[in-house]
Amino acid sequence: MNMTVGQRWVLALTSLSALMITLDSLIVTTALHAIQLDLHASIAELEWTMNAYTLSFAVLLMAGAALGDRLGRRRVLAAGLIVFSVASAGCALAPSLGWLIAARAAQGAGAAAVLPVAMALLSATFQPEQRTRALGLFAAVTGLATLGGPLVGGAVVQGLAWQWIFWLNVPIVAVLVPLVRTRLAESFGAARTVDYPGIVLVSVAALGLVWGLVRGNESGWASAEVVGAFVVGAVGLFGFVRWELRTGTPLMPMQFFSSRAFSAGNTVGFLLFATVFSGAFFFAQFLQVVQQQGPLGAGVRLAPWTVTLFLVAPVAGKQINRFGERPLIVTGLLMQGVGFGWIALIADPDLRYPAMIAPFVIMGIGVSMAIPAAQSAVLRAVPMSAVGAASGTFNTLRQLGGAFGIAVPAAVFAAAGGFGSVQAFSDGFAAAIGTAALLSLAGAVIGLLIPGGAPVAPGLAESSNSVGAPAAGGPVSAVSPVPADSTGTTA
Repeated sequence: MNMTVGQRWVLALTSLSALMITLDSLIVTTALHAIQLDLHASIAELEWTMNAYTLSFAVLLMAGAALGDRLGRRRVLAAGLIVFSVASAGCALAPSLGWLIAARAAQGAGAAAVLPVAMALLSATFQPEQRTRALGLFAAVTGLATLGGPLVGGAVVQGLAWQWIFWLNVPIVAVLVPLVRTRLAESFGAARTVDYPGIVLVSVAALGLVWGLVRGNESGWASAEVVGAFVVGAVGLFGFVRWELRTGTPLMPMQFFSSRAFSAGNTVGFLLFATVFSGAFFFAQFLQVVQQQGPLGAGVRLAPWTVTLFLVAPVAGKQINRFGERPLIVTGLLMQGVGFGWIALIADPDLRYPAMIAPFVIMGIGVSMAIPAAQSAVLRAVPMSAVGAASGTFNTLRQLGGAFGIAVPAAVFAAAGGFGSVQAFSDGFAAAIGTAALLSLAGAVIGLLIPGGAPVAPGLAESSNSVGAPAAGGPVSAVSPVPADSTGTTA
């Protein structure tokens, strides 16, 4: 593909920005044990170091895309990078868990500005005949976070200290921001009103429900705090749906949920990433707490899961046109559920790492099949003009799924075990991973509701690669197990 100098700069700077955001979310997984020891964190507090980032990213994702269209994508990208850098420094300087959690939430807000705007800039810069290739390169670069996140995080934590996983972002942003401001042309989209009431309501709903799940074991499931949190979350959710049905500029287009494929595809995405985030949260800790690996050793031992994702996802994505989405979704989620369930059944203090390799590979192949297929099912369910809004919805729900995928299994972990001993951690881990397996199997059942056959039309496939254009709400990476875009990184 022949690119102009300007296009090369856009591809390089947007890809590096997304890589940093995605890498940062995955780096944290191998640092959790060190953070737990250094700041004397409980399982609930460790959850918030992940969920504070994930929730703020999820609820602000489509707002970031809208602000980029209205204020200028280059301007919002630079501002998002600065917010992310300042918040990263706040994480590194955190003297307590409360400080760290607040800074992680600010990181998520910065990430919500960076990722959708980076993809929108990329889509606006390349012509349709070039766009697929450019987005493929973008996905390959950000996909490196899948491989490098646990490894880089483990190396940094073991060689320096956990604070340095956050300090690394500061010099990177110091280089990126001037280049963004001088090398990228300003780009605007169709001016759209930001749905502030929708953002507030979905934030209240997500925070209330997650708060209740996180605090349930400690405060008591029938306590006023927990019951009140669930009530607030339920009221917020009801209010959000009601508002979205009435407003002319909805954050999430509720009318699309009347489509079985759209509803089932988004539910699958929610449960798929709930399972993946659960694994990202618990596997590295199990390798360190029970198997006594260092942070770097834990990162290396996660490679059969992450490498499989990186290698298989591009191949699996090409099979959608041949077989349709349903077989890939159902088979993939079944494989992921089998892998998680396998590890849950064999988990004990005497478990040796070689016994985990086969289930890791099975899980990686399964999620690699399911991610692109679930995305395709959602995008194929809407008119071509609405693929941006559909993509934003999918990204938001998968990030929210990640938060619930940490909160629910962690509540089971706290009820069945804890950090008191290796045996207690192993007991809690087995119960938590077993719960994650059930979430994946539930996703496989829901995947059966997706209409079969009718492969994706070439025109829609191209549009789905361009969902970061106005209203995209962020990229969907077929190779990242976590938020990265959080593409997902990943986070």
